[in-house]
Amino acid sequence: MASRRDFLKLAGAFVAGLAVGGAAGYYSAPGAAQPKPTPTPAAKRIKAGWIYVGPIGDYGWTHAHDIGRKESEKAFPWLETVYVENIDEAKCEGAIEEFIDKGCTVIFTTSFDHMKPTYRAAEKHPDILFFHCSGYMRRPNMATYFADFYQIYYLNGLMAGALTKSNILGYVAAHLIPEVIRHINAFAIGALEVNPNVKVYVIRIGRWYWPEMAREAARTLVEMGADVLAFTEDSPATIEFAQSYYKEKGRKIPVFSHYSPMYEFGPDVVVSGQVVRWGTIYKDILAKVYAGMYTNTNLENVDYWCLLNSGAVDVGGKTYEDKLWINPAYEEVFSRITVTEKYTGARMSLLDLIKLRYSQMSDPNPTFDPFTGPLRGRWWLSIPGTCLGREYKPGEEVSVPPGVRLGHDDLWNMGWFLENVVVQKK
Repeated sequence: MASRRDFLKLAGAFVAGLAVGGAAGYYSAPGAAQPKPTPTPAAKRIKAGWIYVGPIGDYGWTHAHDIGRKESEKAFPWLETVYVENIDEAKCEGAIEEFIDKGCTVIFTTSFDHMKPTYRAAEKHPDILFFHCSGYMRRPNMATYFADFYQIYYLNGLMAGALTKSNILGYVAAHLIPEVIRHINAFAIGALEVNPNVKVYVIRIGRWYWPEMAREAARTLVEMGADVLAFTEDSPATIEFAQSYYKEKGRKIPVFSHYSPMYEFGPDVVVSGQVVRWGTIYKDILAKVYAGMYTNTNLENVDYWCLLNSGAVDVGGKTYEDKLWINPAYEEVFSRITVTEKYTGARMSLLDLIKLRYSQMSDPNPTFDPFTGPLRGRWWLSIPGTCLGREYKPGEEVSVPPGVRLGHDDLWNMGWFLENVVVQKK
């Protein structure tokens, strides 16, 4: 079987495009099945459209998706791509119709808010193939895909918990939906593993892309005592704040890059972060569409849930090719911090613990997962939800027994925060 590196060398070739699916180690949510090839002849050319929720220049979510689009177009000579920026839920169906009028037969919608408009369009146009990012609604001609960061946030949390002197970590959150709640909790779990006294203060700003408010939220968190920052907002504003704070006051506020490589915006303060390689997913999908493996009749159970072992996400912040990248200045610090591995009791450097957990979660069959009990918290969302098959109402205590690992549905629908997470009121 070709390796992912082999695929990248041969990206323009159709056969290599098929090989990446197995090589990258994709896996779907429980119950999902990969469709079998059909005898339908492959199309000569494919025109695919991408609908973005924000601007490409956000250096975050949309920027990363567009890098994946460009990689796909470069990889496949039979592929033509188009895109549109700044499309919210209200504009989504109109954008889809315009793409169909332009001859697109494959359409990617890249925001959770696009889910229902995409589903309606898929019902209206059963001959078009739709792929929606971050949602859960599927039908014969509509699949879902996502590259999740919770394992990466856990590793970032290990670093943050060791760096803080105040025992307060700050988190700037665009929205508090299950995806972001999952990431904040993973960050908190990592921090707790090396620092039992740490708390994570969260400020929600209410938009995915709002640089001015993200910068103000970061400032507020620092004023509240936070001395390490992380964020989910589609700009480098939080990093720019930390870098300027260091230049003005001579005090470093370590920060973690989000989604795209953002090291250049804060070379003195960026510790590490999360990077996504959407091209890994897009090329796999498009190769299978071209081969006739994905059609307008067999996408209902196609759900990409890509984690660290897929090659689609990694620890980094300097380039999209990062693999366990840590700013050398901080890597040296981590090599001198001694911690105890919680399962074996072995003493090791924090850097070695980070490498161990990275290796465990990169395995095709991961031997470690951050969301393994004991875990305690309270249901935070204003609507009831479930965890491990039990329904919880707002404010109810949630408990995950020792040794029990949360499953896909528990993670995907997470509506509770750990005890050491403090959400600030507006």
